[in-house]
Amino acid sequence: MTISRRDLMKASLAAGAAMSTLSVPSALRAQTAPTAARTVRMVKSSDLSTYDPIFSAANITQEHGMAIYDTLFAPDAKFMPQPQMVGKWGVSDDKKIYTFELREGLGWHDGTPVTAADCVASIRRWGEVSAGGQMLMARASYISKKDDKTFTIALKEPMGLLLDILATPIGPCLFIMREKDANLPASEQVTTNIGSGPFKFNEALARPGASFTYDRNEKYVPRKEPSDGLAGGKVVKVDRVVWENIRDKQTALAALQEGEIDYFEEPSVDLLSVIESDPELVLEVLNTSGYDMYLRMNCLQKPFVNVKARQAMLYLIDQEAFMRAAIGNPEYFKTVTSWFGNGTPYTNDENTGWFKKGGDPEKAKQLFNEAGYSGEKVVILQPTDYQLFGNATQFLAAELRKIGVNAELAPSDLGGVRKRRAKKDPVETGGWSIFITSDSDYSRGEPHTNVTMTANGEKAWYGWPKNDEYESLRAKWADVATLDERKSLARNMQKVYWDSVGTVLLGQYFAPTVRRKTLTGLIGMPDIFPMWNMQKAEA
Repeated sequence: MTISRRDLMKASLAAGAAMSTLSVPSALRAQTAPTAARTVRMVKSSDLSTYDPIFSAANITQEHGMAIYDTLFAPDAKFMPQPQMVGKWGVSDDKKIYTFELREGLGWHDGTPVTAADCVASIRRWGEVSAGGQMLMARASYISKKDDKTFTIALKEPMGLLLDILATPIGPCLFIMREKDANLPASEQVTTNIGSGPFKFNEALARPGASFTYDRNEKYVPRKEPSDGLAGGKVVKVDRVVWENIRDKQTALAALQEGEIDYFEEPSVDLLSVIESDPELVLEVLNTSGYDMYLRMNCLQKPFVNVKARQAMLYLIDQEAFMRAAIGNPEYFKTVTSWFGNGTPYTNDENTGWFKKGGDPEKAKQLFNEAGYSGEKVVILQPTDYQLFGNATQFLAAELRKIGVNAELAPSDLGGVRKRRAKKDPVETGGWSIFITSDSDYSRGEPHTNVTMTANGEKAWYGWPKNDEYESLRAKWADVATLDERKSLARNMQKVYWDSVGTVLLGQYFAPTVRRKTLTGLIGMPDIFPMWNMQKAEA
């Protein structure tokens, strides 16, 4: 008898469900077995390998955080900050002292109340690693508890973007944790998964590498305002959400077509015609700003410790060729040359003379020679379970070899890439030279909160570029009063950044999602797709 891939997947899912059922006592099983109509099954773009959304800014970890934790403020659909956990707030006449009072009904999943002390500890921990948080901590005189429900942020000088920074949807977001968890340094992972958010993480049904389960928090009290972007009432309309880890995209699509899953986050472009022909499926782009793909270089180690080697990468890249390798269909990609993305108010053409259709490999080779490159190994982290970046990574290695660079791929799953990129060591002792990732195009207009847009050396994001002139300009972002002044500042920042380089853009792409038509109410925002508000009709 021939066993198809579909049969194998069904057997795997059935076995997993049986194992989960056997591992839970019958009394508990009766309480935690929602009907299929009240359960949403999703295949996300990557697997959840890190739980702590302050320790890791990965989108999948931020979405996990958005499910189980809550935030003080949140952006609405127009990206204006709105109170979330905060009930009342006020600011002194001199704009230096902000006082925040928590709203009623906030409680941790363990049954204890949320307090101002939890908020203070969470802000301080987040402030260690968030770009906006670091900016806030540098300007804060103190952040302290006033009483159990009230805390204060006192500033050395006014900071007009304070609420925007507290509400940022760009990871790491300011998720409020229990004080005892938030007292851990940001370099140490919180592993308890106890928040105060609209979902509870189901530890009993967690199967790393296979699936993760989130149950509706019955005690969560949503705000009374209607849902609006990431703000308003976080009303959960299903009982359970399960993230299924199905890495093969054809298998995931087949599961979607047969109703075994309800949502498939990132189908490959070659499957779109099949999806469009299925009347039971809905194809849509939730992040209408798109994503900007880029490569990040390790600026602490050879060869990219030398600025000329980093500049060489600007000239090497043929963005259209990279996007064809990664995406395929030109309907879903564009070139991008601005450090501030394609669609933000600060997009500009300052210092972009390096861009050339088809790239300039001869110029890249010349710059590598001027950098003194002498055959050092360039290790490129290759995610084998994420086709988009995996294809671009292989193409990059081939392009580097063409100009005489000793490029070597280091294959692992995406979780392994995220762990290894934290290493600052030389490649000979487990370090790396290049990895590929992406940001939402929207986030490129937020250099005060987007940690990937920092250049403050050891405190910067992975790759650790250092440019004091750029950082002094970025520090002014929160003080600039008008849009025109900020546009001028953006041009100056871009000019300086493209001279020193820590990131090289590969192109902008748009990633459609697909769902069964019975699943509705999904919220489309850049970076984070929340799970509240969605509902599932009977098939």
